[in-house]
Amino acid sequence: MNNTVEHDFVRRPHVTFLTLSIPVLFSLIAEPLTGLIDTGFVASLGSEPLAALGVGTSALSIFFWIFNFLGVGTQTEVAQAVGRDQHKQAARMNSLALAIALVLGIATVIIIYPFSAPLARMMGADGSLQSTAVEYMQIRIFGGPAVLLTMTAFGALRGLQDMRTPMWVATFVNALNIGLDYVLIFGWAIFPEMGVAGAALASTIAQWIGAIWAVAAVARHLPLTTTFSLSDAKRLFIIGGDMFVRTGSLILFLMLGTRVATLNGTATGAAHQAIRQVWIFFVFILEAYAVTGQSLVGFFVGAHDWKQAYKVAWLGCIWSAGTGLVLTLVMWVGQPFIAQWFVPAEAVAIFATAWFLVALIQPLNGIAFITDGIHWGTGDYSYLRNEMLTATLIAGSWLFLIPENSSNALLQIWAATMLWITIRSLLGVIRVWPGIGQTPWPKEPQISTFKQS
Repeated sequence: MNNTVEHDFVRRPHVTFLTLSIPVLFSLIAEPLTGLIDTGFVASLGSEPLAALGVGTSALSIFFWIFNFLGVGTQTEVAQAVGRDQHKQAARMNSLALAIALVLGIATVIIIYPFSAPLARMMGADGSLQSTAVEYMQIRIFGGPAVLLTMTAFGALRGLQDMRTPMWVATFVNALNIGLDYVLIFGWAIFPEMGVAGAALASTIAQWIGAIWAVAAVARHLPLTTTFSLSDAKRLFIIGGDMFVRTGSLILFLMLGTRVATLNGTATGAAHQAIRQVWIFFVFILEAYAVTGQSLVGFFVGAHDWKQAYKVAWLGCIWSAGTGLVLTLVMWVGQPFIAQWFVPAEAVAIFATAWFLVALIQPLNGIAFITDGIHWGTGDYSYLRNEMLTATLIAGSWLFLIPENSSNALLQIWAATMLWITIRSLLGVIRVWPGIGQTPWPKEPQISTFKQS
């Protein structure tokens, strides 16, 4: 308990929660904003280069998300170790995770590089489109180890509750990426015009500079060591297995929704894409609370201060639901703008009803994501795996039942998504209050003490 008395959250819970979340938000949205600028640059080259960029980024992103357990697992392990005042253990787990990230990153290069042509073909590319996509992937994949190292270092820094360094690294890397994009895609001074290959090279250079900065930053707090154990490695890979199933189920559900929308015609597909992009952008806002909740819960769980861990969970739910309500209002007010700029005229009629349904689910969306972070903080990965599997099985079954050429397909897709989010948020909350199954949480939280603290 003594390790937590001086923590800022104990004295100023709301202020601390928000001041930690805001830098996380900026670090999370930096990459998708750069992706939009990347797309804009390449789009000026023509439809084929743009399609090749889409094939390359989609194919590589599948491999990168497989290893997201490195960031999530490292963050919880470091946060809990620091909460126990075991900084040497935190340093060992960070060093182990970085070593695994480097090995897996090199392995990914070895696997992807020679098989990039078949991979592009699997994504539907052929002829000159395939050649351009392969060129992009074979350059971009050399940034793979840097991506995994950065992901891991960010997890360690956030476990230390240093949210600002990842923000500055992410901001710099993405700004550098944009600058290099312009120079290498279109050519400038001594640099030749490289087209899509230039976009890949720009990303690779920027990612390696960011990785070196991020690893050096975390090494200042947690000195690198080779004294980690096989049991620590086993624990990280068990986390990886649970995260693989969970994230795979999430992506499967989203892909199913896109597939059903596409099968119901171009108007439905276009309206779905517009709604989906806004929904995903809002997810980054809500994810910032989840990352902060994970670090704080992990710290207090490590310190065996369950009162403060419950307070983090309680405040996290309040802020996430409240922010979700604000996003609901933003969506209601912004509906005409989105319809005008992002939705074809023939799709506007089917877009409106589904849009307002998506607006309604934002508070629940907030609860779903903050409870993810809370359970990451306790290391309850198997429960999150089962929760996502359950939600995807039930709500995904609805998607399968939507017939082609249905007049209300888009509305049904997002109603199924609402069910999916509702199941996740409900299961996320009842794991803490009242505490179902073999929950790590003590069974009788005293919510009244949160309000008095």
